[in-house]
Amino acid sequence: MFRKRSTPWIQRKSRFIIATIAAFGAVVTAYLTIVKLTGGTAACPVTGCDKVLSSPYAVVFGLPLALFGFLAYSGMGTMAVAPWLINPDSQKELRQKAEQWTWLLMFMGGVAMMLFSSYLIYLMAFKIQSLCLYCIASAVCSLSLFLLTIVGHSWEDIGQLIFTGVIVGMITIIGTLAVYAPLNNPQAGSQETYGVTTASNPANIALAEHLTQAGAKMYGAFWCSHCKTQKQLFGKEAVTKLTYIECDPKGKNPQPELCQAAKIESYPTWEVNGQLYPGVQRLDKLAQLSGYSGSQNFGNP
Repeated sequence: MFRKRSTPWIQRKSRFIIATIAAFGAVVTAYLTIVKLTGGTAACPVTGCDKVLSSPYAVVFGLPLALFGFLAYSGMGTMAVAPWLINPDSQKELRQKAEQWTWLLMFMGGVAMMLFSSYLIYLMAFKIQSLCLYCIASAVCSLSLFLLTIVGHSWEDIGQLIFTGVIVGMITIIGTLAVYAPLNNPQAGSQETYGVTTASNPANIALAEHLTQAGAKMYGAFWCSHCKTQKQLFGKEAVTKLTYIECDPKGKNPQPELCQAAKIESYPTWEVNGQLYPGVQRLDKLAQLSGYSGSQNFGNP
């Protein structure tokens, strides 16, 4: 008489573990989405987080990349717990089908998330050249989900699983490269793409002229979304009056050596009266810091 083979513990607990990891990933990406949408600064023990989150790679189709990560983690978590919501006694067949299909969908999602996260780590290491702990944590979560979808279920047809993974992987890689192709083109930093569209009123122009006369400088990068936000506050006429220093070597009239000498760690950063002020600054605050005494009717006509 043969004893029935027991189910490995990882397969018994895999859905719960996947749901837990997905919930953690959803919380992280939801936080980053809120930070991006509100223009805030992420709480991070290293200085590179804001540089990574303000890079053009952090925006896809005009929306924060973290938002898509939140949707992906939410989807993985939902699929992990979905079969539990079906009564195994009265709807046994439906429960079995739900378990079968959600495992396949979770595997496909795990492949796509793992490959996409790997590409983002490559961008962070070699393109942006800054460290973001949130991004690394998300990549670890994506890798963990991918591995759990493999070892957490008893797959009957390994060949079909590999074939599915290859197809999903190819689609993910091609789609990822297509989405980021414009940014990987050196011409992506054109002023037309990242230019200022708002107009300036007289007070904005006067403040910009005063800041330049006072020796104030704005350090930034052509791809920095927060830098564009700062410029939008001034308007296109006033921006031309500012002393703007481009820190990215690929930008227009770059001066990275000045940024390094000033020890600039995030964009934008203002230098006013010898002090550095990172992040987007309100015009009234810049007026106060620089001793501006003119009209403070700032805004856009």
